[in-house]
Amino acid sequence: MKLKPIVVAATLLASFAAHAQNQITVVNFGGANGNAQKKAYVEPFEKATGNKIVSVEYNGEQAKIKAMVEAKNVTWDVVEVESPDVTRGCDEGLFEKLDYSKIGNKADFSPAAVHECGIGVFIWSTVMAYNADKIKTAPVTWADFWDTKKIPGKRGMRKGARYNLEFALMADGVPVQDVYKVLATKDGAERAFKKMTELKPSIQWWEAGAQPPQFLVAGDVALTTVFNGRIDAAQREGKNLAITWTGGIYDLDYWVMPKGGKNRDVALKFIAMASSPNEQAEYAKLISYGPTNTKALAKLDAKTLGLLPTSPANSKTALQFSVGFWADQGEALEKRFAAWAAQ
Repeated sequence: MKLKPIVVAATLLASFAAHAQNQITVVNFGGANGNAQKKAYVEPFEKATGNKIVSVEYNGEQAKIKAMVEAKNVTWDVVEVESPDVTRGCDEGLFEKLDYSKIGNKADFSPAAVHECGIGVFIWSTVMAYNADKIKTAPVTWADFWDTKKIPGKRGMRKGARYNLEFALMADGVPVQDVYKVLATKDGAERAFKKMTELKPSIQWWEAGAQPPQFLVAGDVALTTVFNGRIDAAQREGKNLAITWTGGIYDLDYWVMPKGGKNRDVALKFIAMASSPNEQAEYAKLISYGPTNTKALAKLDAKTLGLLPTSPANSKTALQFSVGFWADQGEALEKRFAAWAAQ
C-alpha cells in the first residue's frame, strides 16, 4: 500500500514529461492577426489535442531563425513568414520540407499557397486607407495618394522598398499589369525612386503593422498604406477608417517549420489543423484576410466574403506581389532604398 503514492507520483511525472514534450512554440506577427489566430487555431488545437502552444510575436526577423538553425538550437516550431522569406529560407536550407500527405490535398489550396517549404496561412493586401471622419472625398487612385494639394497632410508608408516602389509606379501612370515589367528595368527603378522623392517630404514611416491605424486616428497622417486586416480590426473597435482597394498589392503569409525543430510531428499537426476549411473560415470571420483553403469560402456569408482582399470587387484592380521579382532584385533595391531614405 505504501508504494501506491510513489506509483501515482511517477505516473503524474511521466504524464507531465509527456505533456512538456508536446508543447510547441508558434511564432506570428501579433496584433489583430495574432488575436484571430489564437481564437481560430491555437485554442481549438490545444482543446482537441491536449498539446500546449506558446505564442511568440516577432517582426519577421529571419536572422533569428538562421541563428537558431546554425546553432542547432531550434526553439521555434512553427513560424509565420512573408512570401519572399519562404523562398529564400527554403533555398538556404533553413526550413523543413513539408509533408503534404499530412496536411491536406494540394488541389484544395490556392496555387500560390503551395510551397515545398511552406503553406499559405492567409491572403492579405497592402492597401490605401484614410480616416472617413476627416476626409470626405475618398481617394480613388495612387495618384491621389501622391497629390498633397488635393488631399493635404502627411502620408504613412512602410519603411522599405517592397510595395512602395510598385505604388510609386502606379501613381506615375503605369498600368497594374505592367508594374513589374517596368520595375525590372533600370529606367523603371529610376522612375519609381524619382516618384518616391516627390512625396518624401510628406512621408511618415511606419514599421509595425499597428502604427498606420494609430496615425490615422490621431490625425498624424491623412492617408497611409496599411495591411487591410489592421483597418478591419480598427473598424470592429468603432473607428471610422476606410479602405481604397484600387491598386492594392495582395500577398500570402506562410507557415514554415525551422529545420531541426524538436517537435516536428506536433508542429505538422498544428499546421494541418490551421489549414483545414473550418478553422480557416473561423479565422476569416475574425479578421478580413482571405483563406488559402478554397473550401473555406463556402462556409462564409456574403458580408464576410465582401470584406476579403480576394473578393471580386476588391481584387478587380489588385496586383499580386511578385515573389520572383523580389527574390531576384530585392536585395539591391532594399539597399538602394535604405540609402535613399537616410538622405
